Amino acid sequence: MFVVEDRGGAVALMVASLLFLGTWPALLTLLERRGRLPQHTYLDYSVTNLLAAAVIAIIFGQFGETRPGMPSFFTQLTQDNWPSVLFAMAGGIALSIGNLISQYAWAFVGLSVTNIICSSLAVVLGTTMNYFLDGRINRAEILFPGVACFLVAIFLSSAVHSSNAKDEEDKLSMSRGIELSSDVADQGVKLLPNQEELENGEEDDFDTGTAEFIVQVEKRRSIKVFGSSRWLGLGMVLLAGVCFSLFSPAINLATNDQWRTLRDDVPHLTVYTAFFYFSVSCFAVGIGLNARLLYRPVAGVPPSTIGAYAGDWNGRHWALLAGLLCGFGNGFQFMGGQAAGYAAADAVQALPLVSTFWGVILFGEYRRSSRRTYLLLGCMLSMFIVAVVLLMASAAHRKTG
Repeated sequence: MFVVEDRGGAVALMVASLLFLGTWPALLTLLERRGRLPQHTYLDYSVTNLLAAAVIAIIFGQFGETRPGMPSFFTQLTQDNWPSVLFAMAGGIALSIGNLISQYAWAFVGLSVTNIICSSLAVVLGTTMNYFLDGRINRAEILFPGVACFLVAIFLSSAVHSSNAKDEEDKLSMSRGIELSSDVADQGVKLLPNQEELENGEEDDFDTGTAEFIVQVEKRRSIKVFGSSRWLGLGMVLLAGVCFSLFSPAINLATNDQWRTLRDDVPHLTVYTAFFYFSVSCFAVGIGLNARLLYRPVAGVPPSTIGAYAGDWNGRHWALLAGLLCGFGNGFQFMGGQAAGYAAADAVQALPLVSTFWGVILFGEYRRSSRRTYLLLGCMLSMFIVAVVLLMASAAHRKTG
């Protein structure tokens, strides 16, 4: 069994997790913007996400010499450890619901802002819970200033989204063929494209950040957001953030049994076994909800069928890769958290630094925006970097055995 022995190894796992968790949302956003149905994408993603958990559990949790109080993966599957298993599975349910909500939220408020708000909420709420669950092994004088920086980042990200939305409205209002929806013209907020132009327009490529580019994205994407309130998107993001704040404390409880729900003669779940059960419940919820959404879609997404999903190979390899990246990213986060404290491992919530990079490079987010938007974006990312450095610096070493 592989066990992380030192703080340096834990930090290395966190860095790898950061890169993986910051990249997989960009792949799902890419497919949505190309018109692939989010239900199809999430079903593919769920399969490889579970596969990654099984690979981690077998390779790291089964092979090699076991340690006292740390049974192998297959051994733990037969033990009476159901209280801890239920904690792990509850965490998987929270993550699956959060991922599903955020997949739609990306279309409403953009990849960068969605991940910033979700990650900040996960840190503000989840890190605080993990700090006390871990017996305060992390340095509070460093940890909580970092948490405060994440809290500031939430408000800055909201300001960025509001400023960028106004920039896009200004571009659309000055563009030929874009007009205010008649039923919301008095509000001066919601903009609708000329429907006939959307349906019959040519498939030209336009300069990134222009009004024509915004309309072209709307025409191709599977989730329709024109005419939707910006507050709907922000509400979805906040709900997803609350879900994300719960899954790491749930894994913490599953692996360390702080509430003493196991019998004295039953060893704690290893992080590999807990992560496997976590991923099983995540898979079950993801498959169940998206199978229903095939026939009863939301957010303007067209309905589909199981047969249509099975035959949809357009971009499937990207969805499968996204599941692997997310699975290994979560697994590495939990492995690092078990070694150095789950509160410090929440530093991987710096993933918006990676996703913002992909958002700018792949999707042209914030291109041709106002100087005010760029200033707010810079302040938000700077605050985020400071917060992550502080959380990493608070890392400790958990005693095992």
